[in-house]
Amino acid sequence: MIRITSHKKYNFSVKDVSDVYAGPGGKLWELLMGEHIHVGGMEQNDYLAKKLGMESGGKDMFILDICSALGGPARYLAENYSVKVVGLDITLEMINEARKRTDNTPYANLIEFRLGSALDIPAHNEAFDIVWGQDAWCYIRDKSRLIQEVERVLKPGGKVGFSDWIWGPKDAPEMEADYLMEFMVFPDMETLDGYEQLITSTKMELIEKEDLGNHFAESMDSYLEILKENKQNIA
Repeated sequence: MIRITSHKKYNFSVKDVSDVYAGPGGKLWELLMGEHIHVGGMEQNDYLAKKLGMESGGKDMFILDICSALGGPARYLAENYSVKVVGLDITLEMINEARKRTDNTPYANLIEFRLGSALDIPAHNEAFDIVWGQDAWCYIRDKSRLIQEVERVLKPGGKVGFSDWIWGPKDAPEMEADYLMEFMVFPDMETLDGYEQLITSTKMELIEKEDLGNHFAESMDSYLEILKENKQNIA
């Protein structure tokens, strides 16, 4: 993870992101990460679920997954923790594919996918026990508005747990940062401290924050091996 001194934003639109995931870029990410499309895969799902107390909550919990993509985590949580999940994504292609992959599963009745923006979440106030996110809030430019919406839809005593791509503690040449952001099509990334400030600026309480950089490095090694094994099939 890297950080440049000036917290620069990039001019990528929702359409830009949709085009990536509806095209070869989306196929590449699924090849590397599976249908969960986040670093750490199923192990990271369990890690976050345990942090949020899903093992004891089970079927009584109502979860909102912001930027749910192909719906992999939503299906995993429904199948393994018996929770009800709403997956929210702003890209129609992702919503349609997530529904297609969910419809014939034995836990489809526990999952709903909604097309909409995380900056104007299509849900009533105090609707969810948990708000969930994995490595995708970097696609949302207005982080302050995002956190305000998260607070709005959480029930009293509810929890938010998420992982994300962030700027790390070391400076890097701006050219390298530009290359990363343009390749990933991220309009903006936050810092660990920046997220803390956004959360504590609301009525929510920060319980825990963690730098997962070491896990990230391990995952990159495994992704490299996957690319080597599949190089003949990658145009």
